[in-house]
Amino acid sequence: MSRHMMRMLLTVAIASCTQAATGEQKIAHFHLTGAMTETPQDNPFAGLSEASMSLHELLDRLADARKDDEVQAVALTFDSAAMGLGQIEELRAELRKFHAVNKRVFVHVDGLQMGSYALMSGASDLSVVPLADVWLTGLYSEGIYVKDLLEKIGVEAQILHCGDYKSAGELFTRTGPSEAAAKNMNWLLDGLYEGCVNMIAESRGLTAAQVQKLIDEGPYTAESAKKAGLVDQVQYRDEFLAEIKKVYGGMTIDSDYGDDDGMALDLGSNPFALFSKLTEMFSPVAAPAEPSIGIVYVEGNIVPGHGQPSPFGGASGAFSGDIAKALEDAADDASIKAVVLRVDSPGGSATASDIIWRATQRVKARKPLIVSMGNVAGSGGYYVACGADEILADETTITGSIGVVGGKMITTEMWTKLGVNWVGYARGKNADLMTSARAWPEDQQSRIQDWMNDVYGEFKERVTEGRQSKLTKPLDEMAGGRVFSGKQALELGLVDRIGGLSDAIELAAKKASISTYEVRVLPKPKNLVEAVMAELTGQGERPTDLHLRERVAMEFGGGRSAWEALLPMLERVEPQRARLLMQALKRIELLSRESVLVMMPMDFLVR
Repeated sequence: MSRHMMRMLLTVAIASCTQAATGEQKIAHFHLTGAMTETPQDNPFAGLSEASMSLHELLDRLADARKDDEVQAVALTFDSAAMGLGQIEELRAELRKFHAVNKRVFVHVDGLQMGSYALMSGASDLSVVPLADVWLTGLYSEGIYVKDLLEKIGVEAQILHCGDYKSAGELFTRTGPSEAAAKNMNWLLDGLYEGCVNMIAESRGLTAAQVQKLIDEGPYTAESAKKAGLVDQVQYRDEFLAEIKKVYGGMTIDSDYGDDDGMALDLGSNPFALFSKLTEMFSPVAAPAEPSIGIVYVEGNIVPGHGQPSPFGGASGAFSGDIAKALEDAADDASIKAVVLRVDSPGGSATASDIIWRATQRVKARKPLIVSMGNVAGSGGYYVACGADEILADETTITGSIGVVGGKMITTEMWTKLGVNWVGYARGKNADLMTSARAWPEDQQSRIQDWMNDVYGEFKERVTEGRQSKLTKPLDEMAGGRVFSGKQALELGLVDRIGGLSDAIELAAKKASISTYEVRVLPKPKNLVEAVMAELTGQGERPTDLHLRERVAMEFGGGRSAWEALLPMLERVEPQRARLLMQALKRIELLSRESVLVMMPMDFLVR
């Protein structure tokens, strides 16, 4: 390790020193900011920022606070945390559990939108700053279509699909949705909206009709929100903290509650604590001795092969080789009694999805396998899930999309504009099947469609095998690319019950007949030395929280380009739309590598 790296580690460690916990009565404080991840990272610096916390870690820490007799209440502050509706639903459910143990949950925010209000309304006491915007106006969704953009650069997309509702290629071939795609999106949005309305209604003691009326009368100022019964207090943060201390007699507010893996050191009583912590950081993670529930994550686009982790974050994407190996290890490990597959993915490569599915079946043959669906588990995300013993989804999970899309980009005009000419040579009638020089003639297009129909048939066969008599309709009436909310999927038998990650872990333990267990994430994270050495030798991946401009350069070959100049400007003006454009561009890359995809029908945002 370089001297610079060692100095950095020592500086961060010393700067992070705090006194050890005293064991006194306390208020546990959590601050939510940044993006909420799914896959936990073995990062010793994670404790320095809540932004790096995973959903599972936060749920665990909240559950610990709920069960801890020293914790009298919870204070939650919120700062533009980016969460999907599924994550919001699971966090809200955990907050609601504090009512059962007579512990209050105090929440203070600078502003609220529909999703964040659905989460925070589950608190005992919800307060906002005096000039807060309570943007309770409903759900708005936008899809992206880049046909005109491709035409401007001389690219034409030729897309085929299996299923009338499998509209994943429409963003390349149309300027707006087909009738089937629009119908699909409206059906999905109905389910998501109903889920948010129900969460708010339950939290605030209202009927669904009353909540819908409040939504239609929004947005609200802080005072009008209080008058409407949407919030409990209007106050500044110092007043919020002072009120909690007044209620609980000046009790300590612990902002690092449950952060056992951070850099908290007690140098006062142990001057060698720093060196002990560094030794611990550089040591391999020991395998637990007691029975365990294994968690394997499928997060992001499903792609073939293996990713390269970094000390700053995990590889971007759900790599079939890594996930299959983790599932095989879980099947072979006698201490792991059951496995939870956590899926938060819009799908991707059909081949990679099938590799993961096969690995799930090998686990299922030896021990219980439970799937927990997060924000999205559609198309390939549903493919990898459908063979589990039981599938749990949130009401607002986006799932289904059983169908196949494929095609290619025709780039001849683009190269002509650049003054570049290509000359091809082929041996074999279909050697040029995937050339970007021309569209498919009728016979080749028919050949590709037949191939995709076979893949689609395999997909439906996997679902039929896995779900069997649980389906409430013939599969063809639910397939074809149709997308559903978790609640809708439950009614159709595509999932077994509504519940979050914690519920899935408890169910896995019950099926394994164990009451005491540890939870282990697979694959086992590299320790710091392994990750840093991979980074120093060029084998690690870039950080996952790069600025959009840097992500574009990394994803599309690097160097100064028109995209590199344009996208940072778009991100400043319209950050959500800019990220959606980035997703669309990544689909082009994935399509060029895989040709046949099991992907969600469109890239869209909900706000």
